[in-house]
Amino acid sequence: MLFGRTPVLPTPEQALKGRPEPTFTVPDRHTVLGNPLLGPYPEHLEIADFALGCFWGAERKFWQTPGVWTTLVGYQGGYTQNPTYEEACSGLTGHTEAVRVVFDPSAVPYESLLKLFWESHNPTQGFRQGNDVGTQYRSAIHTHSPAQATAAAASRDAYQKVLTGSGYGTITTEILPAEGRPFYPAEAYHQQYLDKNPAGYCGIGGTGVSCPIGVARAEG
Repeated sequence: MLFGRTPVLPTPEQALKGRPEPTFTVPDRHTVLGNPLLGPYPEHLEIADFALGCFWGAERKFWQTPGVWTTLVGYQGGYTQNPTYEEACSGLTGHTEAVRVVFDPSAVPYESLLKLFWESHNPTQGFRQGNDVGTQYRSAIHTHSPAQATAAAASRDAYQKVLTGSGYGTITTEILPAEGRPFYPAEAYHQQYLDKNPAGYCGIGGTGVSCPIGVARAEG
């Protein structure tokens, strides 16, 4: 977990303990979409959680998608309660940088969000994304229903076929239930970072390999 060494996920015993309450507040509303960042959300909306590298550029990909109601960035899939950015970047929390996407499924189906997820990064890189190296940059999907879990797994299998055909390795993306893996919102300055800083760093880049449309039902 030190600079220059291969990143390793901490065990629960090694992870920082964190704290019962966050040390910062999260803004009320999305700077682009204008809707609240934190729930509860309108009942007709659904939640999707994705991790695909540095969350600055990843969040922008989703807020630009019609049918997405709000987005926010945070830390998910680790052990530390209410971590800070510095703690997550230390590799000692076990979290990955994630984007929470609140969307209207009648306007944008979950499968379309999966397609955007796969095509916006290289899911074969393990604990890195491009030049960003660390366990916090690993690829992950945290699902909120059995239907999401089924669609996510089907999309992975379909995309693996076209990636393999294009010379890429095995997908390393974690697909796990969001239940039991809390999403901890990140600090205010990370929320919609590339809206506030249009020339800011964006490490998001895909493989150039198209993910099949209707991936949850893809055959062959």
